[in-house]
Amino acid sequence: MHAWETINRSLNYIEEHLSGEISTEELADAVGLSPFYFQRLFKRLVRKPVQEYVKLRRLAKVIESLKDMDRRILDVALDFGFSSHANFTRAFKETYGITPDEYRKNLPMLNTFEKPEISMNYILIDEGVPLVVGDILLEIQRRTLEKPEIYLGFETEVKISGQIPIGESTGIDVPGQLWKRYHAKKGLLAGNLGKVEMGMSYMRSFAQGLFNYFAGGLVHKMPDQMPEGFVKQELLPGKYIICRIEAENFEDLVTVNLDRANKYLFGTWLPQHNLTTEPFSVEKYFQNAEDMVYMEIWVKLLVSETGGNQK
Repeated sequence: MHAWETINRSLNYIEEHLSGEISTEELADAVGLSPFYFQRLFKRLVRKPVQEYVKLRRLAKVIESLKDMDRRILDVALDFGFSSHANFTRAFKETYGITPDEYRKNLPMLNTFEKPEISMNYILIDEGVPLVVGDILLEIQRRTLEKPEIYLGFETEVKISGQIPIGESTGIDVPGQLWKRYHAKKGLLAGNLGKVEMGMSYMRSFAQGLFNYFAGGLVHKMPDQMPEGFVKQELLPGKYIICRIEAENFEDLVTVNLDRANKYLFGTWLPQHNLTTEPFSVEKYFQNAEDMVYMEIWVKLLVSETGGNQK
């Protein structure tokens, strides 16, 4: 058995036992390793210490339960292995920057730590060949955009360190909050929008650890007057690498599966093909797809010094 398969077994075990006590020794024994080697291997592949990972997964799972206003916060805490209301509140605030009570008041979107699909780091697919891992299906291909696409929406500044998967910190999901704002206001553009929505990330200041995020919709007709707060963003012509992702439902698509696909594309597929891309990426969401839920990640190949695109 490969090392990653051993750790993947332990991740599955953790998911099944989040409501109870989970000791490092118990996990090591379940996969047949000494606690010493298990902890070293786990941290190397998951990039988190064992017990920190367990805590983050519990805190990711409690969010749906907290949305049920009829349930006491203490009952939610006890269901997920926290010993007291105070212990749970402290862990929640350290992780997300707000208390469970504050979360319930506004229900902001949170940037959570999802269960990684480690096997994806060790699989290299050819272009145009679908990959099925767990409940995610993805396919990578090249495409040339001949004409610019114009989008209208909102834009905000985001700290790189605070957004998984590019950073490692959890907290308020700033891009997610921007999407909520766009969906609340896009009625102001009624009659001007197509069926495609786009999220675009691009570097603002590497030195300050900041990037800009845009959330908006494809425009088939520019409005006579731009609504207050809206900005224009263009997806420029060029050669792109496209990573298409399918999922069983929209929520999984834009959270767990998007996270996994980004890690696979940027951490495994592009480096293994010796490809570099311009410092931005695009998420395209398709609203009119029938019998499937899917999106695409677009990255633009970097033009070489000789003036040609990478092959």
